[in-house]
Amino acid sequence: MNGRALEGVKVLDLSRVLAGPWSTQILADFGADVIKIELPGRGDDTRAWGPPYLTGADGQPEIGTSAYYLSCNRNKRSAAIDLATPQGAELIRRLAAEADILVENFKVGGLRKYGLDYESLCEINPRLVYCSITGFGQNGPYADRGGYDFVAQGMGGFMSITGEEDGGPLRAGVAMADLATGMYATVSIMVAFRHAERTGEGQRIDVSLLDTQIAMLANQGANFLVGGVVPGRLGNRHPTIVPYKTFEVADGVMIIAIGNDRQFRAFCEEMGHAELGGDPRFATSAQRLINRDAIEAEVQEIVRPFDRDELMARLVARGVPAGPVNTIKDVFEDPFVEARQTVHRFRREEDGVEIPTVAYPAKLSVTPADYRYCPPRVGEHSREILGQWLGLDDAALDALASEGAIAQRPADGKK
Repeated sequence: MNGRALEGVKVLDLSRVLAGPWSTQILADFGADVIKIELPGRGDDTRAWGPPYLTGADGQPEIGTSAYYLSCNRNKRSAAIDLATPQGAELIRRLAAEADILVENFKVGGLRKYGLDYESLCEINPRLVYCSITGFGQNGPYADRGGYDFVAQGMGGFMSITGEEDGGPLRAGVAMADLATGMYATVSIMVAFRHAERTGEGQRIDVSLLDTQIAMLANQGANFLVGGVVPGRLGNRHPTIVPYKTFEVADGVMIIAIGNDRQFRAFCEEMGHAELGGDPRFATSAQRLINRDAIEAEVQEIVRPFDRDELMARLVARGVPAGPVNTIKDVFEDPFVEARQTVHRFRREEDGVEIPTVAYPAKLSVTPADYRYCPPRVGEHSREILGQWLGLDDAALDALASEGAIAQRPADGKK
């Protein structure tokens, strides 16, 4: 056995940009045969979202192979099919008849005119798990709107609790609504797939950016629902745990994240201020929250003279959570990355170009993620896929290509 948990599972990926491709990449990492359907020519929108672009064998940027695209499309094969043509739409229907899972992120109702909506496809494949990713869901007051991560972060309340107290709202530095939606989509797909395996009954999954962003409010959302508290921006402070923020030290800033009373006493003892651990204003988590400004000011004055790395080593040794604020460069130079095999590097067969990718983060002891295919070029596998899944011969494929229904990337990789 090769250990691939999803070996033999067929996934038809009609999604673009991030939430959908993030979900299908996870399925692909565990052995599913993920077929990425792309528009002939330009392909996925994110292919052009650069620079930076991958550096080709000639030392020049490969326009159309952006770092953004590479981040979420490994382990997939690409078929360039124009579903706006009758022949292309028919090919997608035939592929869907063979698939176990279909993922799409068209606007609500956008696939109906091609006969590729859930109702049409479940008639020809009742066991199909059909996952639709949208901005605002299949129903409700905003269903007809296009979905964007930035908008979801704003509408979902996330930006109202992100940023400095006296500053304006901020979105996260990565597309958290998209990424979390991709994760929820994957979990939902696997639940539905398990049901289909047991019963032969497929189903529709309706997952949206705004639903997901609201769910991801977690304790902050619960603070309002339970206590009527409307959280605001706290910068790097925690809403209920103190001291838990960045502090200035002699050579920069660092994080001190004290989560309980035991850790607080350990901090005070290590810093030579054991009396603070017994001060009734600070002795318990609830009292530290009430007296937040006072204890944060005390901690700031205590740590200010220390060099970051020295202080961090002392606190970690005492079981007090602390860490640096790394740049992205710092992250990938950290020994953690090598020890945990955080980065996987593909070597493209045709020209030896190296393509780095951040590996799937969880380590499974029996069925780990594996890395079979580097992110494909547009239509790289069109003929291969249609031959394998549908049994089409060269003559049939040539006819489809001449009609403009499909495209195949030239063997030399040139556009």
